[in-house]
Amino acid sequence: RRLGTVASFFVIYSLLIAGAVLLWHFSPLLVGRDLGFQPLLLVLAVPAVVAGGSIARQRRRHLNQRILVGVPEISTADKGRLLTEGVYARTRNPRYLEFLLLSFAYVAFANYSGAWIVYLLTFPAIHLVVLLEEPELRERFGAEYEEYCRRVPRYIPRRGAP
Repeated sequence: RRLGTVASFFVIYSLLIAGAVLLWHFSPLLVGRDLGFQPLLLVLAVPAVVAGGSIARQRRRHLNQRILVGVPEISTADKGRLLTEGVYARTRNPRYLEFLLLSFAYVAFANYSGAWIVYLLTFPAIHLVVLLEEPELRERFGAEYEEYCRRVPRYIPRRGAP
């Protein structure tokens, strides 16, 4: 926020581009060994795609492009609003859950050792991002966010939730 919107996006996208170049350079090492076709993994991938796709459809109803690129997080003028309806009434982090499900489907289908390693490392990375986001959300939305946290689980939706 202190940098402003343009400077913040410049830093973020510079880091993303640098990361992409590094990934491309080390891609043979990262891909790893082909573990071959496994029918069971394909059977597990199908419900992951269905669930991830369902979350994606529901999530799209609430997030516009401005929110997706993070303008409310870095803007000093517009703090945005706390999303608590739809899929956000069942899980506080549907985008991360969607990403994990769809990533699992891809990794299960591709079945390369490097992809599995990266996928497993994604869990602690996403959890760290969530832990870093939560104080900022508490600061922006205060008691409203605290109440939301009491009602709605961080990741796994509760059965029978609205």
